[in-house]
Formats: sequence, structure tokens, C-alpha cells
Amino acid sequence: MSAQLYQNGTILTMEEPLYAEAVLVRDGVIERVGTRAELSRRCPDAEPVDLEGHVLMPAFIDSHSHITAYAQTMGLIDLGAAKSFDEIAAKIEQYRRASKPKPGEWIIGFGYDHNALKEHAHPPLGLLDRAAPENPLLLSNKSGHMGVANSIALRELGITRDTPDPEGGKFGRAADGSLTGYLEENAFLTRTGSVPKPSMETRLSQIEQAQEVYLSFGIATVQDGLTREPELRLLEEAAKKERLKVDVVSYVDLAGCAEAGRRSPYWNRTAGRLRLGGYKIFLDGSPQGKTAWMTKPYEGEREYRGYPVHTDEALQKLVDAAYREGEQLLAHCNGDAAADQFLAAAQRAQEAFGKRGLRPVMIHAQTVREDQLDKMKALGVIPSFFVAHVHYWGETHRKNLGEDRAAHISPVASAVERGIPFTLHQDTPVLPPDMLKTVWCAVNRLTVSGKVLGKGERVSALDALRGVTTYAAYQYHQEDQKGSIRAGKRADFAVLDRDPLKAPEEEIDRIKVLATIVGGECRYRREN
Repeated sequence: MSAQLYQNGTILTMEEPLYAEAVLVRDGVIERVGTRAELSRRCPDAEPVDLEGHVLMPAFIDSHSHITAYAQTMGLIDLGAAKSFDEIAAKIEQYRRASKPKPGEWIIGFGYDHNALKEHAHPPLGLLDRAAPENPLLLSNKSGHMGVANSIALRELGITRDTPDPEGGKFGRAADGSLTGYLEENAFLTRTGSVPKPSMETRLSQIEQAQEVYLSFGIATVQDGLTREPELRLLEEAAKKERLKVDVVSYVDLAGCAEAGRRSPYWNRTAGRLRLGGYKIFLDGSPQGKTAWMTKPYEGEREYRGYPVHTDEALQKLVDAAYREGEQLLAHCNGDAAADQFLAAAQRAQEAFGKRGLRPVMIHAQTVREDQLDKMKALGVIPSFFVAHVHYWGETHRKNLGEDRAAHISPVASAVERGIPFTLHQDTPVLPPDMLKTVWCAVNRLTVSGKVLGKGERVSALDALRGVTTYAAYQYHQEDQKGSIRAGKRADFAVLDRDPLKAPEEEIDRIKVLATIVGGECRYRREN
């Protein structure tokens, strides 16, 4: 039996009391928390782990992201820094020169943000055709809800000017009806699934690379927030071959992958660090893309409010299925109309099948109103806020939603006031899985221009940390295993260079993760 005694630093437990002097770990499990002298007497043979004055706290828990989608970006053109159409074209040209794809091979890019481009628009078809005249080209928007394709890619995907818009999505069309290359919501999400994927070994290697990034941010538990059959096969293979270094909790696509998920040996069972934890559904789009479904029109629009993915009847069938089976359900809702639709369906399902302590999660919950938060508390629905939107797209929300609605984006303080357990996430690959940046966003609520957006929704650093530790463990039904430093819980730790509860609030995002420990084993150590 191996034992380690963590000492000589600040130990932030996220329990009461908040701080401890030492932690004794045996075989990857916390055996006792106490004083250095007490634990040394209890286990004199324990290997001392010198924290060198740094901070030990529970490892961060990712409450919503897409590790398989993030892994795929490892082999794509990174367009996140592009500020204009010309820069996008230059990055594609750079990729073509370096990779020399054969005619007909797919070229894929990820991460452009039309709101941040000089042109404030999606790249047009003419530019895409010139950038890749012999290759199908597909570029995914940073939101993951839309993208653009060149003419060859449209042809490969079977999309013509006569192809009707799918329910919950649309193809961009010029005034004469011709395609513009723009694909929105289900027109993007469903059609692009047929794009050829790399070999299984390449994808496994990409999963390993993605895990290293999560570990570098102090994360020991990661989510795959929308798992379809190709992603399920990948995760199962990674678990079977012991290539997962972090715990991965997957939520399968209820509308398209439910049966395959239930047949999996990982369904509600952890093996090889993989567990299928339930289902995921989409109800609407993104507020920065103006596809989130709102109860009131977007600014500058007379009637347009975005649109739903499902009819009320179709959604009720999906929600009923999850409640009937007693499975946890994650529902993507950005707009308050989508939130209304989900909460009504959840209430009917609870009345029909019972609550069962399922802890359903409203993913993003960007524009939820106070009356909706009250209903969420009554129904036991957990809001998982994408609070980093305040920083990265706060000014866009001011433009799209107006000052009042924008100021209440991700209303974390309103959840705290009501005693609602909430979580915070980055929706990686939309943003890097930087937990401390997200904590900083929740505490400061500063936009990229340095302006405060929604002063009344700012929270303390301690409350924000709960959203990525104790409350996140609760969301996963793992509050007895993770999320705090307490005897009996797993030794998942992050080592930081400063205490986020004592550092200046404006500097929380500058705190460095020095090491990440998973089950008592150091899986990441900062080199400089």
C-alpha cells in the first residue's frame, strides 16, 4: 500500500473548514485531513510531498465540454486568431503548402468568429472556392453551431439549391436562390457528420493530446457533451486500450444514438475511466449567432426571435423517454423561449414519471429569467452557465439583445441567491478548458473592452470555485467521490501557484496550474 503526505503549503479543501495543514493519501484515496504532526504519527512511512508553499485544492471538474470534438480540432486549421477574410484565406493557403493535400481530400478549419472579423460576416462562397479550388473545404464557426463550405464540399455533402432546409436549421441562399455556402444549426450539425474521419489510431492520438490540454488546466474529470455513434466507438476504444488519463463522462445524443448508448458496456458504469452518464438534447442555437430561441425579438428585428430545434410534441417524447428510464438529461438551452419549452416538458415528465433525483442539467442557461430560475429550483434542474460569454461575446450580446438582457446573461448571482447548485463551463472546443479564466469571468464580468456587464450578477471567488468543484461533482452524482478534499474522496488535486481566494480578483485568471494529480498520480507538471 502506497501513502503520500501532502504538506508545507496552503491546502484549500472546499469544505468546512476551508483550509487544512496536511492531507494523507493512500492508494489514490484521501485517508485523512489534519495537521502535519497528527498525520505523520498516523502514517510515519508515508512519502512526504512538499508543496513548496504552493496551493493544493480539489482538481477542477469540467461540467460541460466536448472532448471528442476538441480532439478533432488537433488536426484542423486553427482559425481562432483570424481577424479578416484575408487572414482566413492566408491560413488555408499556409495549410495547403505545408500539408499538400491531394485533389479531393478534405480540408477542414475550426474556430473563426464572424463577430470578430473585420467584415462582421461569414466567409463567402467565392473566397472559399478560390482558397481550395481542388478540395472540399469546410470551416466551422467558433460556436460550433454553424459553418461554411465551398462548392466542392457542398457537392460532396449532397447539398444543392433544391435541397430543402432541415427542421431546426437552414442553408444560406442568395436572393436568386443559389447557395452561399453558409450552413446553420441542423443544416451544419447533421450534414457534416458524413465528412471522412482520420484513422482510429490518429483519433486515439488526438484524444491523448486533448487530455494533456485539460490536465494542464487542472482538470481531472472531463465531459463529452454530445456523443454520437462515431464518438462512442472512439471513446470505447480509448477506454478499452487504457488511453484515458482523465475520467470521461459521456452523454449520448438522445435523438440519434440512444439505443447504441444503452447497449454499451459503459452505460451507467465506469471502466477504463469512461462512463456513459445519460442523454443530451439540443433545443436551440447560440445568442452570438442570433439562433438562440428568445421570447422577445433580437435588437433591430421586428419579429425574428431565433427558432427551436424541436416542436413541443417532439421534445416531450424525448424528455419523457429520459424520465421514464430514470436517466440524467442534459438540455442545451440558450434562449429563454427554449428554457420555457424545456422546463414545461420537464415538469410534465416529472408529474408523469416522478422526480427520481435525476438532476437534469440546463446547458448554457444564458438568458434564463428569474421566474425560470425559481422553476428550475422547484424541478431540481441544475443550470450550467457558460459565463465566459460575458467576456468574449458581451459586447455582441449588448448589440444583439440590448443592455438589459445582456446584463443578465449567465445570471450566476441570481442562482446563488436562490441556493441553486450551479456549474460553470467553457464548452470546449468553443473556448479552451481554462477553469480559472471562467472563475475570473464569474467574479469580474468584464467584457473584452474592459466594461462591466451585469454588476449585480458578479459572485465571490468562493462561489465561482464551487461551480467547478463541489457543485460540478454534485451534477455528476459524484459528490461523495470528488469535488473537495475530504476523507474517503479520491485524491484528484490541482496545485496552483497562488490561492484564488486570496489573490486580487482581477488577477485570478493569471494564477498558474503547476500540477494535476488524478487518483494520487501526478498526470501533469508545469515545466516552467
